[in-house]
Amino acid sequence: MTDTGSYFSDRFGYQAPDAEITIREDAPDVLRVGLVQLAYGAEIGGKALRELICTVLLKRPDHAHNWGAENVAREVDDLMSAAPWYRVYDIAERLYLEIGRNDYTATRQDEFANRLNQLFRETGIGWQMEGGKIMVRGSEAFALATRDAVDTMRAAGAPTAANEVHQALQDISRRPDADVTGAIQHAMAALECVAREVSGSTDTLGPIIARLSLPAPLDSALHKLWGFASQQGRHLHEGRAPQFAEAELVVTVASAVSVYLLRHRARTQSAD
Repeated sequence: MTDTGSYFSDRFGYQAPDAEITIREDAPDVLRVGLVQLAYGAEIGGKALRELICTVLLKRPDHAHNWGAENVAREVDDLMSAAPWYRVYDIAERLYLEIGRNDYTATRQDEFANRLNQLFRETGIGWQMEGGKIMVRGSEAFALATRDAVDTMRAAGAPTAANEVHQALQDISRRPDADVTGAIQHAMAALECVAREVSGSTDTLGPIIARLSLPAPLDSALHKLWGFASQQGRHLHEGRAPQFAEAELVVTVASAVSVYLLRHRARTQSAD
């Protein structure tokens, strides 16, 4: 695979704008074909790629009939086309590991992940590869809020809250079905941990909100978010399960508010 930056578009900074995320529980043909091409570009041969795909899909390679290069390539394409959508993402993770086995330059895994993420962004697929693992890709606000939240919580000595955000991201990234209820619960648990930390209280989040340094009407909005999360994350009603977009919103807002509270405390302490 060619080193990152050697392509014309990379050298001159040309890239397509990120497409709106429209694909989550699916693996369109453009991804299935793209993964095969990325594997070949990383110098994984057809037979090795077939073995890898069959290992993930728990299938037997057709050695008896497909031993020539052209037939093996056709079998690879057929396997990828028929694979359940979530197994395609499993194959992507397995490819990342395989690429690293003989990568003496220590560059090919990063390039594979970068080009795969570019494919995700350009085709509106709501996933991304981080450290070889496929994770959910949300809006730009979601990405910024959750990344800043984890870093800020750890720096502020709030590892429990940081772990709750991490768990929220794990839940919302689950395949084949995101655990949206778990994501809401963990995100609000993180916010509750931060609220207790900055207020010095052991109360639940609801009573603490009035004592937080939140300007109106943000305090009222947070009350409503807490009420919604309590209803959707804890007291579910039949037929009223939260949607992915609602979980994404709760995780984004809870993370952003947590960052605000911790940074406000830090500014206040430094001013004293």
